[in-house]
This record gives sequence, structure tokens and C-alpha cells, in this order.
Amino acid sequence: MTDRTTYLLVDGENIDATLGISVLGRRPQPEERPRWNKLLHHAEVTWDQPVRGLFFLAVGDSLPSGFVQALIALGYKTIPLRGEGKVVDIAIQRTAEALASRPADVMLVSHDRDFVPQMEDLAAEVDRRTAVVGFREFMATDLQEIPGIEFHDLEYDVAAFTSRLPRVRIIDIDEFDPLEFI
Repeated sequence: MTDRTTYLLVDGENIDATLGISVLGRRPQPEERPRWNKLLHHAEVTWDQPVRGLFFLAVGDSLPSGFVQALIALGYKTIPLRGEGKVVDIAIQRTAEALASRPADVMLVSHDRDFVPQMEDLAAEVDRRTAVVGFREFMATDLQEIPGIEFHDLEYDVAAFTSRLPRVRIIDIDEFDPLEFI
């Protein structure tokens, strides 16, 4: 392990909405949601350095205490936000901008194009590793086109789910396994 840190910026709303609307077509059940501990582990093992997980979520007047406590127990720093506008996006953008002045690597867990300017700036630095984690087929095209950025699939690379999701994705012929379909 190195002295360098990976900052894992989790857009919880975006991942939950993409999973529910685009993948499942309904609200996910608790057992269908990502295993957030696997995401932390994946980030640590992939870049062989300590990880600081920041989990951003929008809240109303009450805190989802059970969920927040579970994230804290896993090692995340939870950041519950409220206010006008897209508070989670604003907070992640500000955090990414603040990280630009630090010698740290960044993994963004979101599909949202609102983070393109910040991720472009971070990825432009030669000594900084950057990645986007999510479902590739739902990733904003602008995020996918950032030079030097890595992609990690939440299901296939991170193995964050306990069962296979009903996804339709492009399969490289070298990875095609007919047993998955018959």
C-alpha cells in the first residue's frame, strides 16, 4: 500500500435511481441493492492504497438513521444534504474541485454528466488516477469520453450484487458464454 489515498465519491441517489428505473424497472428491494462494502474493497484492492469513502445522500427533515449507521459501520463517511437544487451533485462537484489540489486519486460512483468538468480536470493530471464506477450502458457519454479515465462496472468488476441483474449489455465475443443464455 502507498501513502496516497483514493477518494470514493458515491452519488447514492444516482446509483439507486439507475438500478431501479433503468435496470430493474421498479424500486429495488433491500437485497437487490449494492453491497457497499464490496465497493470499498474493490477500490482498495484495485489501486492498492487506502480508500476514503464519501457517501452523499439527499435527505428531508429526517435522517435515514439505519442506513446511515450501516454505511458508517462499513467505513464510509456519510454526507446527508438538504437544500434547494441538486444538493448531492453540488456537493460532489465541490468535493472533486477541492481534491484537485491534493495528491489523491478519485473514483466517482455515478452515471451523471453533471460531473464531467470536474472529472476532466482531475483526469488531466498525469500523476492522478481517475475512474467512474456504475453500469457502463447507462453512463453519460461525456463521462465515457474523458481521456485517461478508467471504468469499473458495479456488477461485473466490483461484484457488488448478490445475484445477477437483468441487464442487456454489449458483450465482447471473447467474453460470450452461451450457458448464461440457455
